[in-house]
Amino acid sequence: MFEVVEPLSVQCIADNWMHTGRIRFAYTFERGADNMTRKILWDKHTDNSTDKSIDISQKENKDNCRSSCKLQESCVSSGIMGLAVGDAMGVPVEFVSREDLDRNPVIDFREHGTFDQPFGTWSDDTSLTLCLLDSLCNGLDYCDIMDKFQKWGDRGEYTPHGNAFDMGRTTVNSLYKYKLGVAPLLCGGDQESDNGNGSLMRILPAAFYLYPKFGADVMSDETMETVHKISGLTHRHPRSLIACGIYISVAVRLIAGENLKDSIRFGVGTAFDYYSRKPKMSKEIGYYDRMKNIDKFTALPRKNIRSSGYVVDTIEAALWCLLTTSSYSDCILKAVNLGEDTDSTAAVAGGLAGIFYGYPSFAEMGNKLVGRDYILSLCRKFEHIWVDLIGS
Repeated sequence: MFEVVEPLSVQCIADNWMHTGRIRFAYTFERGADNMTRKILWDKHTDNSTDKSIDISQKENKDNCRSSCKLQESCVSSGIMGLAVGDAMGVPVEFVSREDLDRNPVIDFREHGTFDQPFGTWSDDTSLTLCLLDSLCNGLDYCDIMDKFQKWGDRGEYTPHGNAFDMGRTTVNSLYKYKLGVAPLLCGGDQESDNGNGSLMRILPAAFYLYPKFGADVMSDETMETVHKISGLTHRHPRSLIACGIYISVAVRLIAGENLKDSIRFGVGTAFDYYSRKPKMSKEIGYYDRMKNIDKFTALPRKNIRSSGYVVDTIEAALWCLLTTSSYSDCILKAVNLGEDTDSTAAVAGGLAGIFYGYPSFAEMGNKLVGRDYILSLCRKFEHIWVDLIGS
């Protein structure tokens, strides 16, 4: 690869995310001793690079770097909208059995249903995700996150219609403790019965927060402490913390532009390596053993995939839907039609699918969401900060 003798003042290693089949390429712009700015095309999957020399000024080069960052920045909207669409698709049929959905499968948004909500309505999965995203715009403050959760639960903020519904038991209990004055990091449920998917379904913004500083290398004590504390505001049991760690490990690889299967394979694998070395986690990681061999896991028949609100079931179902489909819409429809906790399974799958496939691939679905512009406004608020972090 071209050796950088004089790096530009703005270094950009962000992806332009050009697709050739399922392979993603990254462009970097570097200037050498001959003052020729070179556009390096790097194939992430063969580790080959091609020197595309272009004679442009340093100012133009900075603009190109900012453009690259801007394209990577858009995965925030893609991920959050992907989660919200999955959530809204699942809301009308939450708790409906797989057998009933086999007879009458979901193929598009529905209205009314389980909670008698209007067409395109999203639930607590998206609301709590937006609370976290909005809070992280101002840095990491656990009290502020809980304050925003409280505004959701008590006042109906961060909701499509001004009222909160479908509130999980463990989350409600945590907010009650916080209202009584319990420190935020001690509010989360830590019993085995507290291993619902209530923290997993809202953890995605943590990936966007951590990525600018750590890239895809997030399985460290420093980063996982942050992930675990964000989860632990409502769900502190090690099993829930591990699920969030696995999810973030996969998400940051998708943000970095790796292909889908490699992101899952290496994201899960590095999480297993990390948690296996932690005495308090090593026994709990065994609950996720089915995902250790991704090829065998992908080959599991649908009847062996559970879709309850149990955190292990949710992350398994979400990753299995990602691995066994080839488009955003196919992924979330497969998740919803598994039945039971339809909104959370589809939201967890949809967040990752959104990052990988990109919002343009499902924008028509996004246009049907209640409060679409509101969701995108919060994404853009975060993105303005995020792009500066990536470019710094």
